[in-house]
Amino acid sequence: MMPGCIALVIALLLSHASSFLNSVDEDGVPEDWVLLHMVQGHIGAGNYSYLRLNHDGRIILHMRSLQGDADLYVSDKTLRPSFDTYKLQSATCGQDVVVVPGDFSRPVGIAVYGHPSHQESEFEMRVFYDQTVPLDPFEKSSYMSENGHQHKKSPQVPQEGFQEEESVFWTILIGLLKIILEILF
Repeated sequence: MMPGCIALVIALLLSHASSFLNSVDEDGVPEDWVLLHMVQGHIGAGNYSYLRLNHDGRIILHMRSLQGDADLYVSDKTLRPSFDTYKLQSATCGQDVVVVPGDFSRPVGIAVYGHPSHQESEFEMRVFYDQTVPLDPFEKSSYMSENGHQHKKSPQVPQEGFQEEESVFWTILIGLLKIILEILF
């Protein structure tokens, strides 16, 4: 009985492992990521090349240094991030990956930096949209358009107006309770 259960568990684990391996392509990128852009370029030592990201949702920046060493710096506060001013970064010798969360305000500034250890760096960056992370339909200041993109909008009722409506409601409710108490006692 026990060897049969162990064989069943092993078979189950192997099936899960094979389904996981089949969901990833040869570059280690899951099949459910959507390729939005591919950018190729050259950058001189100590220089920056700037890009702007406007797409909503969770975005993955997947950059390879084909020659030299290019690094990534990302910010939602400035369109010209650097190694002094950034929110996210990847500065490896080879493949650089940065995941831009969906809650970053758009546009997002992206800087590709040519490391000074090489006269020139050549890079290839692929920009993916992770469709496995759904946009939050209950976010207070967002709505979905017909084409599935999330847009920000200002709330319909200002905060002071809401508090005023609430106090009018309580005033009427307390008045009714006083009348009922006077009738009963």
